[in-house]
Amino acid sequence: MLMRTDPFRELDRLTQQLLGTSGTWSRPSPMPMDAYREGEEYVIALDLPGVATDAIDIDVERNMLTVRAERRPVTKGDTVQMELSERPLGVFSRQVMLADTLDTEHIKADCDAGVLTLRIPIAERAKPRKIAIGGDPTQKQISG
Repeated sequence: MLMRTDPFRELDRLTQQLLGTSGTWSRPSPMPMDAYREGEEYVIALDLPGVATDAIDIDVERNMLTVRAERRPVTKGDTVQMELSERPLGVFSRQVMLADTLDTEHIKADCDAGVLTLRIPIAERAKPRKIAIGGDPTQKQISG
């Protein structure tokens, strides 16, 4: 159902970890993702801990799903002295090529506990159906 669009994603992630660089709008950091089929829908779960929902942008153009998010620094008072800062800040992005068998018109998005979950229904035209011999070709019989 998915096609990887960036074969160097893992190499970029490791380089960013080693160099301590954060994502920018021109070169965003990748975000971890799980993808699986659950019944009659395809589910994509993306880790975005500490990202406000108003800082998440989800677009679909043709069959390309793009998720962009920005983790902004938390403002601290003048008396705060930072001792350690390991949580990455900046822009994160992920692009996924969706198959034609998915209904991109009815994607549902939910964000809970730092996980963005996208649910994409399987398109009706992709579901198995029986073909009647000598019957009316406009009549569909779903086998299941």
